[in-house]
Amino acid sequence: MIQTRKIAVIGGTGQLGAALAGRLAKAGHDVVIGSRSQPASDGDIPIRSNAEAAQMAEIVILAVPFAAQESTLTEIAPHVANKIVVDTTVPLVPPKVMRVQLPPEGSAAVRTQNLLGEDVRVVSGFHNVAAYKLAQDIEVECDVLVFSDDREARRIVSGLAQDMGLRGIEAGALANSAAAEAMTSILIFLNKTYKVDGAGLKITGDLTFPED
Repeated sequence: MIQTRKIAVIGGTGQLGAALAGRLAKAGHDVVIGSRSQPASDGDIPIRSNAEAAQMAEIVILAVPFAAQESTLTEIAPHVANKIVVDTTVPLVPPKVMRVQLPPEGSAAVRTQNLLGEDVRVVSGFHNVAAYKLAQDIEVECDVLVFSDDREARRIVSGLAQDMGLRGIEAGALANSAAAEAMTSILIFLNKTYKVDGAGLKITGDLTFPED
């Protein structure tokens, strides 16, 4: 039995955001999509402005391109104090998306924390999962590495991954997000070079998960 949460997916009309919103709604969570240009709904999921969606939710998931990260965070910042904000942003800089190009802050996630302030519980994750696979009703053989300096928030978001049929793995401090963000460019290279259908990460070994 899941604990139902009110979740806003900002950028939820994009490919990754829509896939995350769909899986969360299917799991039984109360989901709203945030969009800059919104119709009334996406199927059964209501769509609101980014600011309104963030204001309505207890957990906010940011699923926008790196180029839109700062402007979107500025838009939702007044509405996310003391909330969990899950940043899925990967710092891809076209056209060289197969080359690691981390921002000066060290990672997109640390950049988010700096922009939102210390009273926001920033978590990062879902960097290395193919959006088109998440959008299908299939098993996705890819682990989700979850990073945060807030241990409880990290645990909650790992649980959301489990709710979506994925394996969420706590991977340490928010600064560690740099590794997963960088890995995305490597996975894009592998997909192209080896003709892989959405390469992802899978942690080997017999993991013993902590008790809730």
